[in-house]
Amino acid sequence: MQARHGRPRTTLLASLLTSVASVTALVAGALAWPGADRADAAPAAFAHPGVTVSQGQLDLAKAKIDAGAQPWKSAFDQMKASKYADLNRTPKPRAIVECGSYSDPNYGCTDEREDAIAAYTDALAWYFTRDERYAKKSIALMDAWSATLQDHTNSNAPLQTGWAGSSWPKAAEIIKYTYTGGWPNEGRFRTMLRDVYLPEVINGSNSNGNWELTMTEAAVGISVFLEDKASYDKAMATFRTRTPAYVYLASDGALPKTVPSQHLDTKEKIVKYWQGQSTFVTGLTQETCRDFAHTGYGIASISHIAETSRIQGQDLYGTDVGERLRQALGFQSRYELGETPPSWLCGGTVKRGLGPVTEVGYNALHTRLGTAMTNTQKLTEQQRPAGSNNLFVAWETLTHAENPA
Repeated sequence: MQARHGRPRTTLLASLLTSVASVTALVAGALAWPGADRADAAPAAFAHPGVTVSQGQLDLAKAKIDAGAQPWKSAFDQMKASKYADLNRTPKPRAIVECGSYSDPNYGCTDEREDAIAAYTDALAWYFTRDERYAKKSIALMDAWSATLQDHTNSNAPLQTGWAGSSWPKAAEIIKYTYTGGWPNEGRFRTMLRDVYLPEVINGSNSNGNWELTMTEAAVGISVFLEDKASYDKAMATFRTRTPAYVYLASDGALPKTVPSQHLDTKEKIVKYWQGQSTFVTGLTQETCRDFAHTGYGIASISHIAETSRIQGQDLYGTDVGERLRQALGFQSRYELGETPPSWLCGGTVKRGLGPVTEVGYNALHTRLGTAMTNTQKLTEQQRPAGSNNLFVAWETLTHAENPA
């Protein structure tokens, strides 16, 4: 009987070297982008409050306010004087919120977004003043909607759900984890987020990039509040695909990266999707040549998701996500500050109006990481205190200005 022999030593050696190379590549990939090599991004245990703003950031801002330090004191005064902090506010919930393109029709859309911002505003006001009237008002707003809302309809339903769904969990996180006065209907609010909001935003969008980024921001925040690791992982995977497809870096090659499901498989299709822009330079976004307002929405959501991810233990600011955010902020800030665009950029004309969207990214990259950001710094300081865009961005000078926590 012929003896059985193992594989030749050369084959074993080759196999071993291949395995080592695979492990090396895996480690390199992980170092280049934590979590990029695997689907799971959720922490073993979620940090709370942990949507866009952390406990440490809230505590630092409160100390600054209490000391009368600027720009926090003026930012706090601005928030307190806004319509969103009005303790006499009456919530306006609807069972069906119907939102068409460009707010036509607008059946409950503005009311929902602004009630959600008000709930977050009141939660912040509670934390900074410890006046429980604000906590109770935040809860009243969340309860009114959770007792009523059933669905979002019409063409803008996904975006509307993303906008309102980005503010609700920020409010809920602060109330649940810092207010000890009780929230009897918290379970009903959770059910609303899980059943009405999350299904609308979790699968993303193939529309302009700000849609999917805002929807993903809502999905990430809701997942944190619900402690839903599967949804968090899915939303973060969407984010890691959409961000490179929204902000161009020269290292991407001759053409921007794309989202596979959009089938942008020719230069002609890509140029059309990028608003007719055919010259691609670092920091350009998919909507720069549409207008800076929508570009600002996308930049805001990138920064909010990156900030939430950092709070939850996965810091993406040192990866290409942070680099894309830095370059997008700097590129748009140049022209927002008044620089004349060259003829190859958007035909030589840009529509300014970036909005109050620079504080979170600027703080993360400049204050924490020490990155020089001349144009972004100038614009950020010029716009302080940053207020609200009345959609899903609010009070970020207050929560993030020079805040390394």
